[in-house]
Amino acid sequence: MRSLTTFRRIGSLSIAAALLSIAALAGPASAATPDVGCMQAGIKTLQSARLLDDVARDGIAIETAVALGVTVRPGADISGVPNPIPFSLLLADHRAGDGSAFAYPWC
Repeated sequence: MRSLTTFRRIGSLSIAAALLSIAALAGPASAATPDVGCMQAGIKTLQSARLLDDVARDGIAIETAVALGVTVRPGADISGVPNPIPFSLLLADHRAGDGSAFAYPWC
Protein backbone atom coordinates (compact mmCIF):
# COMPACT_ATOMS: atom_id res chain seq x y z
CA MET A 1 0.00 0.00 0.00
CA ARG A 2 1.38 3.41 -0.93
CA SER A 3 1.80 5.96 1.77
CA LEU A 4 0.13 9.37 1.78
CA THR A 5 3.55 10.95 1.22
CA THR A 6 4.00 8.94 -1.99
CA PHE A 7 0.62 10.09 -3.27
CA ARG A 8 1.47 13.70 -2.42
CA ARG A 9 4.77 13.44 -4.30
CA ILE A 10 3.03 11.94 -7.31
CA GLY A 11 0.41 14.71 -7.16
CA SER A 12 3.06 17.41 -6.86
CA LEU A 13 4.98 16.00 -9.79
CA SER A 14 1.78 15.86 -11.85
CA ILE A 15 1.02 19.50 -11.08
CA ALA A 16 4.60 20.49 -11.92
CA ALA A 17 4.36 18.65 -15.23
CA ALA A 18 1.06 20.38 -15.99
CA LEU A 19 2.49 23.82 -15.24
CA LEU A 20 5.54 23.10 -17.37
CA SER A 21 3.26 21.97 -20.20
CA ILE A 22 1.33 25.23 -19.96
CA ALA A 23 4.61 27.12 -20.15
CA ALA A 24 5.62 25.16 -23.23
CA LEU A 25 2.33 26.04 -24.93
CA ALA A 26 2.83 29.73 -24.16
CA GLY A 27 5.23 29.99 -27.06
CA PRO A 28 8.64 28.97 -28.25
CA ALA A 29 10.39 32.06 -26.88
CA SER A 30 9.24 31.49 -23.30
CA ALA A 31 9.89 27.75 -23.52
CA ALA A 32 13.39 28.31 -24.91
CA THR A 33 14.39 30.90 -22.32
CA PRO A 34 13.06 30.22 -18.83
CA ASP A 35 12.50 33.33 -16.74
CA VAL A 36 15.41 32.72 -14.38
CA GLY A 37 15.45 36.39 -13.37
CA CYS A 38 11.92 36.07 -12.03
CA MET A 39 12.88 32.95 -10.10
CA GLN A 40 15.93 34.69 -8.60
CA ALA A 41 13.81 37.70 -7.61
CA GLY A 42 11.34 35.35 -5.92
CA ILE A 43 14.14 33.71 -3.95
CA LYS A 44 15.37 37.15 -2.86
CA THR A 45 11.82 38.06 -1.79
CA LEU A 46 11.61 34.92 0.35
CA GLN A 47 15.04 35.70 1.83
CA SER A 48 13.95 39.26 2.67
CA ALA A 49 10.81 37.94 4.36
CA ARG A 50 12.94 35.34 6.19
CA LEU A 51 10.84 32.56 4.70
CA LEU A 52 13.29 30.86 2.34
CA ASP A 53 14.36 28.01 4.65
CA ASP A 54 10.78 27.21 5.67
CA VAL A 55 9.46 27.37 2.09
CA ALA A 56 12.33 25.24 0.77
CA ARG A 57 11.53 22.62 3.39
CA ASP A 58 7.74 22.76 3.67
CA GLY A 59 6.45 24.72 0.66
CA ILE A 60 4.46 27.95 0.85
CA ALA A 61 0.81 28.34 1.80
CA ILE A 62 -1.18 30.12 -0.89
CA GLU A 63 -2.35 32.60 1.78
CA THR A 64 1.28 33.50 2.54
CA ALA A 65 2.03 34.00 -1.15
CA VAL A 66 -1.01 36.29 -1.44
CA ALA A 67 0.23 38.27 1.57
CA LEU A 68 3.49 38.82 -0.36
CA GLY A 69 1.51 40.24 -3.31
CA VAL A 70 1.15 37.14 -5.50
CA THR A 71 -2.08 36.89 -7.52
CA VAL A 72 -3.61 34.24 -9.73
CA ARG A 73 -3.02 35.01 -13.39
CA PRO A 74 -6.32 35.81 -15.19
CA GLY A 75 -7.73 32.65 -16.73
CA ALA A 76 -5.46 30.32 -14.75
CA ASP A 77 -7.07 27.31 -13.08
CA ILE A 78 -5.30 26.61 -9.80
CA SER A 79 -7.85 24.10 -8.51
CA GLY A 80 -5.25 21.32 -8.74
CA VAL A 81 -2.41 23.27 -7.15
CA PRO A 82 -1.53 21.81 -3.75
CA ASN A 83 -1.59 23.99 -0.66
CA PRO A 84 1.11 24.43 0.49
CA ILE A 85 2.84 24.74 -2.88
CA PRO A 86 6.05 22.68 -2.94
CA PHE A 87 9.22 24.72 -3.47
CA SER A 88 10.10 22.88 -6.70
CA LEU A 89 6.68 23.73 -8.15
CA LEU A 90 7.01 27.34 -7.01
CA LEU A 91 10.37 27.66 -8.78
CA ALA A 92 9.01 26.03 -11.94
CA ASP A 93 6.08 28.45 -12.01
CA HIS A 94 8.45 31.42 -11.67
CA ARG A 95 10.53 30.14 -14.62
CA ALA A 96 7.38 29.81 -16.75
CA GLY A 97 7.21 33.59 -17.28
CA ASP A 98 3.97 34.65 -18.96
CA GLY A 99 2.82 31.02 -18.91
CA SER A 100 2.84 30.83 -15.12
CA ALA A 101 -0.28 30.18 -13.07
CA PHE A 102 0.55 33.06 -10.73
CA ALA A 103 1.59 36.68 -11.29
CA TYR A 104 4.49 37.79 -9.13
CA PRO A 105 4.94 41.51 -8.37
CA TRP A 106 8.76 41.18 -8.40
CA CYS A 107 8.83 39.80 -11.95
